[in-house]
Amino acid sequence: MIVDDEELVRTGLRAIIDAQPDLDVVGEAADGAEVAPLVRRLRPDVVLMDVRMPAIDGIQATRHLLATLDDPPAVLVVTTFENDDYVYEALRSGAGGFLLKRARPAEVVEAIRVVARGDSILFPAALQRLVVTHGGSRTDGDELGAAGLTEREGEVLRLMATGLSNAEIAERLVVGHETVKTHVGNVLMKLGARDRTQAVIAAYESGFVSPSR
Repeated sequence: MIVDDEELVRTGLRAIIDAQPDLDVVGEAADGAEVAPLVRRLRPDVVLMDVRMPAIDGIQATRHLLATLDDPPAVLVVTTFENDDYVYEALRSGAGGFLLKRARPAEVVEAIRVVARGDSILFPAALQRLVVTHGGSRTDGDELGAAGLTEREGEVLRLMATGLSNAEIAERLVVGHETVKTHVGNVLMKLGARDRTQAVIAAYESGFVSPSR
């Protein structure tokens, strides 16, 4: 489902998506207020969510979806500017990643497929800039310590912050893919994070991982 207050943007995204044999646009919305009712009726797997809309913005719409639906769709934020506080708050609220409106068609399609299979889109450099500009340190540094991460789970979280996939982490640590998957699941559970993006943001904000790294 495409959510954007600009008809031209919606039309362009629909053309890109409908050209793919495995993807279908099931609906469109021009404002965040329309999102929840349409999602309940159409049950999309992915919502492409503009963050800046006149009535209800993408942040509020994302929070509402994730808080009220038992099985919410993945949310992929679509934005004009990557260094945007709206984008940062949307990611903190549970969006699985963000996509620039100037992205190439192939990048749009790949991003949709990534979040549709339950993964997050992490752009380490962009996320670090967002943290530095809009996040800062929102905790006293003890939040992750209180979560009780093991040494290996902490190591996995640091590698997640660099944007590595489970397979790449497994190769780096010389362990099995399923072992890494288990560690990632434990990290998300202990941090109360919906996905990798939220976990990495928590790591940055707590000071567990430094953006300068």
